[in-house]
Amino acid sequence: MNVALVAALVFVGLMVVVVGIYNRLVGLRQSVRQGVADIDAQLRQRHDLIPNLVETVKGYAGHESATLEAVIAARNAAASGSPSSASEQQLRGALDNLLALGEAYPDLKASANFQSLQHELADVEDKLAAARRALNAAVARFNGARESFPAVLFAGALGFAEADFHRLDASEQGTVDQVPKIGF
Repeated sequence: MNVALVAALVFVGLMVVVVGIYNRLVGLRQSVRQGVADIDAQLRQRHDLIPNLVETVKGYAGHESATLEAVIAARNAAASGSPSSASEQQLRGALDNLLALGEAYPDLKASANFQSLQHELADVEDKLAAARRALNAAVARFNGARESFPAVLFAGALGFAEADFHRLDASEQGTVDQVPKIGF
């Protein structure tokens, strides 16, 4: 009788530990998913600003059609499907070229609408960088909890795979250390 009671208590204690581990990992996994969603929201906000920026530039530098078309094509590629680093980097390069037109066209550079859109875009870029840092912090917490003892014994069996950090792909490497060419 005592052996059965001890075995039942050990089983219940083990179940409490497993449920606690599971609940903690679920919460941390949700933080990772929220980080991915935050990045997606910032990318969508960036994509939504681009048509306004292009229209503003058209009014001052309409004959720069190649630059404007490149921005629209890059925006459409980045906005379709899941956000990939390659398409976002191509968009970033096209935006840099578009914003550089402000240097060539003083009237455009002085436009309150253009300046406002530049500031909004800079704000979105800052929020995007913060969202990427937050995602990496959430991934680090999740992976740390998943790999700690005793969670490491149960995490795989409970369906918790390691989360990936936001990393630069080949198209972004070598460009992050360069100063962007944006004229204000």
